[in-house]
Amino acid sequence: MRHYIFFLVMLFIVGKSSFSQTPTLTENSKISFLTCASGDQLFSAFGHSAFRVQDSVLGIDVVYNYGTFDFNRPNFYLNFAKGKLIYSLSRRSFDRFLFEYEMEKRWVKEQILDLSLAEKNNLLIFFENNYLPENRDYLYDPLLNNCSSITGDILVQQFGDAIVFDGSHLDRLYSFRELVRQNLDINSWSSFGIDLAFGAVVDRKATVKEHMFLPYYAMEQMRNTTKSGKPLLERERTILDYSEHTRNGFFPMSPLFWFTLLFLFTGIVTYLDHKHKTRSRWLDFSLFLITGIIGTCILLLWFATDHTSTPKNFNSLWALPLNLVVAFVFVFQNQLPTWLPKYIWFALALLCVLILLWILGVQVFSPIVIPLLLTLATRYFYLLKFMKK
Repeated sequence: MRHYIFFLVMLFIVGKSSFSQTPTLTENSKISFLTCASGDQLFSAFGHSAFRVQDSVLGIDVVYNYGTFDFNRPNFYLNFAKGKLIYSLSRRSFDRFLFEYEMEKRWVKEQILDLSLAEKNNLLIFFENNYLPENRDYLYDPLLNNCSSITGDILVQQFGDAIVFDGSHLDRLYSFRELVRQNLDINSWSSFGIDLAFGAVVDRKATVKEHMFLPYYAMEQMRNTTKSGKPLLERERTILDYSEHTRNGFFPMSPLFWFTLLFLFTGIVTYLDHKHKTRSRWLDFSLFLITGIIGTCILLLWFATDHTSTPKNFNSLWALPLNLVVAFVFVFQNQLPTWLPKYIWFALALLCVLILLWILGVQVFSPIVIPLLLTLATRYFYLLKFMKK
């Protein structure tokens, strides 16, 4: 028996090998839910969730982590762009898992589940079955299927209708976009990029269970979840006690600063063009080219990928994909074509449609986009006036 226990402990320390067979947990065992604080990088800005299984009699203390990904996996970045990113369930010793958060000074909190011995063993069998090489990989979705949202799925799968997710602790149900914004500085490039990529589909209200895609909400939900009418949690404790990380942005590096600067610059150039009765074709080329490239990327995310959060993206109403073609008209043609005024009127009309969709709540756009809309409108109106003359 001693050799068997020593063998199990060594397997957990290495963290790479599988159990030769799933051990039977004792009465001393505990299964808990871990929540880790947000970090400084974008991929860690939302925190993290995992399950811990420990048994002092068997010498087991291991973490099952559904948030593992491998940058070295073939076509990693291509699969990420296509919405086919693969995440995996990993298993490692608790000490090794905790080391990363100790180094980054991120708090870790533990919520011990109130389970019977049979339920603990069934849950361990479930984790071990998931950890088999043929089962450990899954298709990642940042909003619907990640390391945190999978928690609710596991509870429902294990306990069925006995699990009740009470949402009375929520002030209201938030949309997915609102929930993501709660974890990011809205005047940051990461927040702007996410808002730009997200379509109108993320502006629906998330259900109580869907709020659990964010680890902090999952942790709070565990406190407000019952199993067979009784609280799911036995008790909680703080394993690492650090202050929440704060991210202070530098305004001159923010998108609002640069987009406002672009608007002012475009206004000055447009005034000089008006004064000298000319047009700065390099400015028009740049504006049309950049918005055309952005619009093309938006359409690709909408129609050519499996992302669930990027369809119906009406940012394409200001970032027109056709601008990519029109941009070269300003470079290679001295005489602007007769159809160009109609196209610009069309572009201006789409800007109005975008504002209407924003007001009606069909899609919520980043407020950082306002200087860009003003920049385009300024140049569109000037080109109409210039071509009319």
